[in-house]
Amino acid sequence: MILIAAISRPIDRLASRARIKESRVYDVAHRALSAIQVVQAFTSETEAHREFVETSRESLGENLKLYTFQTIYSGAVNVLLAVGTAIVIYVGARHALAGKISVGDLVVFTTYLASLYGPINQMFQTYGMVQSAKAGMRRCLELLEHQPEIRDRPGARTLGRARGEIEFDNVVFGYDGNAPVLRGISFKAAAGETIAIVGPTGAGKTTMASLLARFYEPQHGRILIDGQDVSELTLKSLRGNISIVLQPPLVLTESVRSNIALGKPGASIDEIERAARLARLEPVLDKLPKRLDEIVGQGGHSLSQGEAQRVTIARAMVKDAPILIMDEPTSALDAETEAMVLAAVQESMRGRTTLVIAHRLSTIQNADRILVLRDGVIEEQGNFAELVTRGGFFSQLYNLQSGKEVSALRR
Repeated sequence: MILIAAISRPIDRLASRARIKESRVYDVAHRALSAIQVVQAFTSETEAHREFVETSRESLGENLKLYTFQTIYSGAVNVLLAVGTAIVIYVGARHALAGKISVGDLVVFTTYLASLYGPINQMFQTYGMVQSAKAGMRRCLELLEHQPEIRDRPGARTLGRARGEIEFDNVVFGYDGNAPVLRGISFKAAAGETIAIVGPTGAGKTTMASLLARFYEPQHGRILIDGQDVSELTLKSLRGNISIVLQPPLVLTESVRSNIALGKPGASIDEIERAARLARLEPVLDKLPKRLDEIVGQGGHSLSQGEAQRVTIARAMVKDAPILIMDEPTSALDAETEAMVLAAVQESMRGRTTLVIAHRLSTIQNADRILVLRDGVIEEQGNFAELVTRGGFFSQLYNLQSGKEVSALRR
């Protein structure tokens, strides 16, 4: 018992450090493999290999310390039991020589002692293994017990099928709390209205969409859907009313069918096929041996960027939510496919409140209203024709893009 008390803390400490170093190895390996094309493109294989070898060496060193300590502990247990047996035999032999017990009694007692020490030895060895495993289990429990920053508040209400009215009321948000990305954003979108959000990179366009889906909480102000503060709604009911087309397109290691039905697991085959047709996925499916049942691989690596984007558009269509968020929905598409997909997207927007985040200004000409975001504030708003003729920042962006497109055509 004294030995166990003495080794418990050192084993726990060494095991915890070994698990931390192991997780570091997995992290380095995952980063390198997930970005293997970037590593190869920039000939960084040597640096990636060096980092992996260094982290592996550190992990091996910590595991060797743990193994060495466990081996010393195992040896100490065996020595302790051997010394105990020797003492018993010595005392028993003295008693036998003095005639207090018979030699047979001594032999029987020693046999019983061996039977007792076997399980005790096993218990001690198992205790050392348990202490090591406990550190790994504690790391897992720490992750499982970690509470997400964004979660349902006490008494949160369930949002039914929303009409789709959206309001940003003086919303202020910054990722680090000191440098706000959005500074007093206020606007209203009526149900079924299409709102386009444009502006330079870093203006806060995607941040606005993330706040609406409550991936983050604003530091000040409110965001309302149908007059209800989204922070007072359950996350499941809120996000159940929103379809999102993200950038870059995220495709899971599943079949095309499962990827399309991600937001609506019970979707019928007719709904999935219709969404695939609307997203112009038929040419893609024709190239796949199993069509909708084809496994597209981790991260959708068997699909091109444009094909993966069409899968995410079909996913948003099949969910059939009253609010649709499209973050650069055609950025990875060629001009011909973009025209086809935009026609389908226009059809899917009908009857839904839609937020379209766009850099290509030509894709938002049919938006009911355009919000021009710059330095975290709405600098201009209006329809396409109004903003082009106004001569403001939007007009500058449009003229700049138009000039680049003309130059590209001439080349």
